[in-house]
Amino acid sequence: MHLAYPAVLAVLLFCVGLYGVLARRNAILVLMSVELMLNAVNLNLVAFDVWLRDTLHAGQALTLFVIAVAAAEIGIGLAIVLLVYRNRGSSDVDRLRDLAEQPDGADDADDEGAGTDPDHHPRPDREAEAAA
Repeated sequence: MHLAYPAVLAVLLFCVGLYGVLARRNAILVLMSVELMLNAVNLNLVAFDVWLRDTLHAGQALTLFVIAVAAAEIGIGLAIVLLVYRNRGSSDVDRLRDLAEQPDGADDADDEGAGTDPDHHPRPDREAEAAA
């Protein structure tokens, strides 16, 4: 087996994943792009394992660990994205710059912007408080 074919495919997968991480704004698409990058690494690990004819199959064993870590990463990542979407109303990565909570007195001091974030978008948590 020629090593060039899986290596070129892995490079293409990794480049598509890197483009997705750098260019996309949706958090779900960013997570999918990270998964593409991890799959490119897995393809390289298995290809080099076969090419070197390793008797211990270390590349394939490491690939199983990478798959397990990727599954845990995607589970935690999706949980975080769902929580952010539920609280903010959007999963846009550019709008998630102010993730730190403000002190309790900071919300009451400024009544002009009540119910909006700095970009003047309504926040669902303020609307829910007003409805209750």
